[in-house]
Formats: sequence, structure tokens, C-alpha cells
Amino acid sequence: MDQKTMSETKIETTVHGMMAEFTTVDSLLSACRRVRDAGYTKTDAYTPFPVHGIDKALGIKPTVLPWICLIAGATGTCIALAMQIWMNSIDYKYIISGKPFLSLPAFIPVAFELTILLASFGAFFGMWALNGLPKFSNPMFTDPRFDRATDDRFFLYVDASDERYDAAGVRSLMADTGSDYINEVVEDDSPKEVPKPVFLIWGLSVAASLVPLICILTMRVTNSSQPRFHIFFDMDFSPAKDAQQVTSLFVDNRAMRSDVPGTVARGQMEESLDMLTGIDVEALTLTDPPRVERLVRAYMQADDQAKAEEQETLEKEAEATDEATEAAEAAPASVMDTTPWVEKNPLTVDADLLATGQQQFAIYCSVCHGMDGYGNGLVNQRAQSISAPTWVPPASMHQETLYADKYPDGKLFSTISNGIRKMPGYAGQIKLKDRWAIVAYVRALQKSQNASLDLVPDAKKAAVEKAVEEAKAELKRQAEEAEKAAAARQQAQQ
Repeated sequence: MDQKTMSETKIETTVHGMMAEFTTVDSLLSACRRVRDAGYTKTDAYTPFPVHGIDKALGIKPTVLPWICLIAGATGTCIALAMQIWMNSIDYKYIISGKPFLSLPAFIPVAFELTILLASFGAFFGMWALNGLPKFSNPMFTDPRFDRATDDRFFLYVDASDERYDAAGVRSLMADTGSDYINEVVEDDSPKEVPKPVFLIWGLSVAASLVPLICILTMRVTNSSQPRFHIFFDMDFSPAKDAQQVTSLFVDNRAMRSDVPGTVARGQMEESLDMLTGIDVEALTLTDPPRVERLVRAYMQADDQAKAEEQETLEKEAEATDEATEAAEAAPASVMDTTPWVEKNPLTVDADLLATGQQQFAIYCSVCHGMDGYGNGLVNQRAQSISAPTWVPPASMHQETLYADKYPDGKLFSTISNGIRKMPGYAGQIKLKDRWAIVAYVRALQKSQNASLDLVPDAKKAAVEKAVEEAKAELKRQAEEAEKAAAARQQAQQ
């Protein structure tokens, strides 16, 4: 074989570094410190399990990956805010839910999502770049003994690209650390060219991934006489129903489904039944145990029958009115009268509770009963102005039949919760404690309208008496004007 042929077949071996094998963690850590103190910076260690303190022993500095994530996340935030400000505040101004065109709180969700997205991209691709990935092979794999790095051996590696690297010096240093096996890490002699079938498979995969996109774009710009193909037919044509509509999907033909038996809503049943119903359950147990059982079953939502029975009971309770006639007085007492109601408000009545009650009363009650509780709210005024034939005037909160001695707090709470006559129940709109707050405010309102002058200090009594006389005169004038207006309307209708 001539010299030219020998040079062509000669394999050049590239040295990547030097590695040493250790049998214990302590010997590895000691060797890492020796190599670090010798000034080598391009080093690495391989262990079958995480070793605490090895980063410090090797002198590895903190990674810049958190800064990459921070910069990428901040970039995402800026892009999201700039995009939304341009779209909604400059390019296409559109009012959404009454918010201003430039509404930073409304922009937060999109900004948050884009921040997380770009930060995750920064972490993923930044990790690849810092680790020099992808690597299809590691020179360390050329040594068969390195396979034990995942079992029971520890390896220390010094890269040949280190500026202080000297093969003889590194070998001598590692020998001083007590390693029994030291070997140069050389280049793998396997072929470096990627097999051609890999490119073929990759190209076919890319081409196949474009097919769905081409189909979608074609469907968007073309017309067809055939109906659209539905992958999930039942989802595209689901029989959507509103709550009160009829459906054939269920045996009872009701679209609205009841709760699963035994269901208790989150946040409910935290209070006693007395507070939930306004009824003194212990006293009711002595007189009507079956009704107590129905109450418990209804509030625990055990089954539909219990709810139906309780609803029937509430409907019976709602039949009682505060404008009872002589015939009604002679009739047997109603459920509302025989029920042992809670006498006093179970909540502590203080300034905060009264303020809450005043707020809720103004929102829900004043439209009919008026801010002063005399039953002349805006709805009542409108009904009287149009002479609504089916309108039932709301009761005045200041009539004696609604005072606490005749109308206990629990009874008033039940009326607010379940309704009476044409007044609907507000249990679904007003929270439990807010309903009791309204009860407390109604009691305060009643006392304020019927307070005795004997409670007024002598120094202020004259001024108060004058104010009371003026108020009475004004109320009398308003009543006379209302009567004249009603008479004029009645005469006009005749």
C-alpha cells in the first residue's frame, strides 16, 4: 500500500478532554474542589443521583436562564399591551361592556397569557442554547466504563477547550485526587453524516402537516353544494334548551335538572336552621315533628319530594296577610300564626349591620315600600298613576301589625326570603346575613318613625317638636295633593 493510500485511510482522533472515575461521593467532591482550586472552569461531574454541594465544589456560577425568562416575559407583556392599545384604542375603537377604550385592567388577562407564553419559550429554548443542544452524541459515551455513571460510579470531566488545559498536567492532578481510572475522552469514530432516510421522513412529515392547512384554506374560499362534514355531529347540533323549556331527553320532560340527592352548595349549611328559616326549630319540634323533618330534608336537598313538600308549606305560609278581614279573623289560624318564629335577630345588631341593612333595603325594598317604609315607592306610584287593576299596594312597615311584638323577626325574615302575596321571595338574590340585616334596619326604621319625645333631651326638645310639626304639616299637604290628583284622575276616567 503506497503512502497516499495510507494517508487517506488514516483516522484522526480528536481529544475532547480527560475524565477520572471515583467510587464514593466524598472522593468525587474532594476531586472537584482540587480541580476548581487549580483554576479549571470548563468542568463537569456525572453521578447516578443528585449530589448536594457539587455545584459549589466545581465552582459553577449561577445560570443566566432566569434573566432570559425575565426578559422574554417582559417582552411578552409589552407586546400584549401594545397590541391591545393599538387594536382597541387607536385602530378600531369599540366600547365593550362600558369600559374605556384604554382599559389597563381589562388588558391584564391577555398580557398575563403572553407573558407566560414568552417566558416559557425563553426558558425552553434558552436551556437548549446554554447546554449546546441538540447533541446527538456525547464523547463520554466512547468509554464503556462510563455506563456505570447511572449505577454506582462517579466521574469528573475536564474539557480540553479550557484555557489551562494540559493533558499531562490534568492527568497528574487527577491522579493526585486518588482516582484509579483516568482516561482521555476522544471523538466517537461513528459516521457523522445524517442518514438520507431521515431527511426523506422529515420532508414527508412537513408535507403531510401542510395538508390540513391547505384543506382549511380551500374550504374558506370555495363554495360547495354538499353539506359541511361534521366530525362531532352531536356537538354541532346539540339540543340546547333554556331552563324552563320542555325537552324529550328526560322522562319528566323538563330541561332544567334538579340537584343530585344529597347535594349541599358550597357555603351553605354553615348556619343553624333557625337562622336559615327564621323558625325556632326546637320549639317547632315539640309541636310538629313531621314539619321539622321536611324542613331539614329541604335544606339538605335530600330529594325532590322534600323540596316539593317544603314549597307547599311555604305557599301555605304566604297565604297569610296583614290586612286580614273579620272573616279571616274568625277562620282557623294560618301556618304563619302557628309557627314558632325566632323572636330576636340572631346577628349582633350594631352600626355596621344597620348600614348593610339600609343599603340592601334601598336596593331591593325601597322601589315598592319607599325609602321611609310607608309603602309609597316608585313602583307603587307608577301602578297608581296608570290605575293597574291587579296591583296590590305594598304594606307600610309602620303599621302596628308589623311591629316586633306582633310580627317576630323570624317571621319578617321568612317573608323577605319566600315572599308574600305578589311580593316575590328574595332568598335567591339577597345573601342570608344581608336578609337579617334588612330585618334589623326595618326595626330601626320603625323605631325612628315612632320615637317618643320623652327620649329627647330638654335642651333640644323645643327644636325637635318644631321639626315634627313642620314634618306633619308637609306630610298632610302631600297627602291632600295626592287625594286631589287621584280625584282628578278618577273624574277624567269617568
